[in-house]
Amino acid sequence: MFQAASAWYLLLLLLVPLLVWRMIAGRRRTAVAFSSTGWLHGLTPTWKQRLAWVPSAMRVAAITLLIVSLARLQEGRKQTVADSEGIAIEMVVDRSGSMQAMDFEVDGQPVDRLTAVKDVAQKFISGGDELDGRSNDLVGLVTFARYADGIAPPTLDHPYTIGQLDRTKIATDRNEDGTAIGDAIGLAVEKLAALGESDQRKMKSKVVILLTDGENNAGDIDPVMAAELASTMDIKVYTIGVGTKGRAPVPVVDPFTGQQTFQWAQVNIDEDTLKKVAEATGGQYYRATDTASLEKIYAEIDQLEKTRVEDKHFVDYRELAIEPINAGWATVPPLVLIAFWLLVGQIVLNNTVYRKITE
Repeated sequence: MFQAASAWYLLLLLLVPLLVWRMIAGRRRTAVAFSSTGWLHGLTPTWKQRLAWVPSAMRVAAITLLIVSLARLQEGRKQTVADSEGIAIEMVVDRSGSMQAMDFEVDGQPVDRLTAVKDVAQKFISGGDELDGRSNDLVGLVTFARYADGIAPPTLDHPYTIGQLDRTKIATDRNEDGTAIGDAIGLAVEKLAALGESDQRKMKSKVVILLTDGENNAGDIDPVMAAELASTMDIKVYTIGVGTKGRAPVPVVDPFTGQQTFQWAQVNIDEDTLKKVAEATGGQYYRATDTASLEKIYAEIDQLEKTRVEDKHFVDYRELAIEPINAGWATVPPLVLIAFWLLVGQIVLNNTVYRKITE
C-alpha cells in the first residue's frame, strides 16, 4: 500500500512510456548515410550489440523505483495481542452409592448417573455439542462420598482433569459410602483460595459447580456454613440436583446367585439445602432429571460464566523505500538503494563498454 499523502507521485509513472519511446526513437536515427546496408544483414550480432538495450533499461527501472519511493510504498504487518481474563472452576462431583441409579442415557443407552455426569462434564470442559469449552479457564476436580477428596487442582491441563474424572468410581464399600456435601464445598473453596498470586490476578471470577443426588449425611461441615465461607471469598456456587423424581432403578447383586438385578429406590435430594447454598453465594440451583436437562444446565452455566477474551490489533508499517524487504527466502535491499545501484551501473556501462565517441 502507499501513503495517501504521497500516492499522487504515482502519476509520474505515466511519463515512463514517453521516456522509453524517446530512447527507442533516438536509437533509430541514422548517424552516417549509406547507399545500402543490405549486406550487413548477414552478419551475426555480437554480445555487445545484443545487450545494447541494458543501460537504457537500467535507467528506466531506476526512475520507476524512485517514483515508487516518492509515493512511499509501505508494508503493513498486523499484530494481535490477546488479553484474556479466565475463570477458576472447581467441579465437585458426588460418587456415592446412589449414583449407580440407571435413570440416564448416553447415545441412547441406559447408564448410571456418574457416567452421564462424566460425559456432559467432559463436553463442558473441552467443548462439544452446544458447549464451547473452557480453554482459558482453570478447572479442578473434587469428588466426594463419605469423604471429600481433592483429585485435581485448578489447572489449564484439562486432559489431566478429564482423565482424573474418567477414572472416578462409585463408592460401593459401605464404609466409604455417604454424602459429605459440606466437606466437599469446603475443600473446593480451599482449593480456589489457594491459587497463586499470578492466577488470582488473571481470574475474572471463581466458581464451584456442585453435583449431587442425595442429602448431606456425612462430614463435619454444614453445607450452608460452607456456602457462607465461599461467599466471603467471592466464590459463587452452582448446585445441581441429579436424578429422576420419584423412584429410580438401582443395580443390586443377588448374594446367592451373584447375578445383577435391579430394584426401584426412592430418590431423595435435599433441594432446600442446595437452593440455600446457591442463594448464599449468588449462584443458582438446577434439577437434572435426564441427560438432556443436564446438558442444558451446563450450557446455561457456560453462558453465565463467560471468559473475557479481548484481541487488540496493531499495524506496524515499514517504509520499503528505505527499509529492507523480506521476501521469505531472501532479503531485498531498499528500493532507493536498488535505484542508486542501477543508475551507477548505467553510468559505468555508458562510460566503458557502451562509450560513444563524440567530437
